[in-house]
Amino acid sequence: MAIAELTIIPIGTNTTSLSQYVADIQQVLEQAEEPIHYEMTAMSTIIEGSLDDLMNVIRRLHEVPFSHGAQRVSTSIKLDDRRDKSGSIEQKLKSVAEKMKK
Repeated sequence: MAIAELTIIPIGTNTTSLSQYVADIQQVLEQAEEPIHYEMTAMSTIIEGSLDDLMNVIRRLHEVPFSHGAQRVSTSIKLDDRRDKSGSIEQKLKSVAEKMKK
């Protein structure tokens, strides 16, 4: 399973507020047909699933600001695609928490 962290920034909008764009992106994630898991954070969104599914979803998410009038969109993507063993958002956080107990 792969994990992607992405930040989508519309450029050239009439306001500095991005919360409506974030809400629209979250709605696309909620309606995704792909078997993904996602978490919104204050600065980005984290998605986990197969690499093919992630790339399909990310493509649709990148289009959201355009469909709401943005003339330019900058999308930053970080991928963690570990293939030697299964991993998840939850597993990564648990691993760190366990090490903090020592």
